[in-house]
Amino acid sequence: MPNGTLPDVDPPARPADLERAGVWLAGHGLADVRPTPLLATRLAVRRRARLAGSVLLAMFIMAVALIYTGGMVDGSGYRRRLLLVLTALVVGLVLAQSLLDWWVRRVDRRAGATLPRRAAYPVRLGWRTVLGWPRTAFAATTFAGATALAIGALTLHDSTARYAAVILLIGLCGLAVTVVVQLHHVLTHPVVADDEVSLTADVVMRIEDARVGAAPTAVWSLPVVSVFSTTFGWWNAAWLAFIVLSVIALALMEARTARSATVARHVMSAP
Repeated sequence: MPNGTLPDVDPPARPADLERAGVWLAGHGLADVRPTPLLATRLAVRRRARLAGSVLLAMFIMAVALIYTGGMVDGSGYRRRLLLVLTALVVGLVLAQSLLDWWVRRVDRRAGATLPRRAAYPVRLGWRTVLGWPRTAFAATTFAGATALAIGALTLHDSTARYAAVILLIGLCGLAVTVVVQLHHVLTHPVVADDEVSLTADVVMRIEDARVGAAPTAVWSLPVVSVFSTTFGWWNAAWLAFIVLSVIALALMEARTARSATVARHVMSAP
């Protein structure tokens, strides 16, 4: 489209998208529900937005690696310029994620405009519902632990370790703001549903959006590209232990917490 604009009228859902929507419904205990073009369109835009977001994060992590490597070659003055570049990249990351969220919200809004009526949630959806205490605590602990390790390196006398720590702190700030932006989008974008089934699907999509946004995979990737080449063995060991323990904690939490469809059905059955 010229000027990067979206069309005023969304095209009908493609057969492949309808088929994926049917698979999605079956995977969430709604196999007896016929997939609609509205659901297929909403799932398709989320799938594309997540793919774009993954590419965006991968590019950001590669840029962090290049900035770290470049700072190993030249002096402190060059490092300061590279840190300014990294700060600009962090701002760009947040803005790009905001645009992806805006794109999803716009498609949802257009889809909702075709509904003859709008359904409403029986209870208000907050972060405790879409993300839950365990995942919220895990995400906060992961960011806090990574930040503490990075701050601890600032007390070292080695300039390489301090440079890596500053890169980590700037990157972590960008990732934290991105998570907040995504959660805000999940909690505030309008409901797109006209019956109980579509309302249940709407809740499931919100829960999955929140869980994907809060996943700490990028936090684990940052030290890999900016820490493990330092000469401080104990710092590398601390980061490695942090990542391994975080992965184990996430696996245990995934096994013990309710699936998104279960949470959605609980929400819909609330008095």
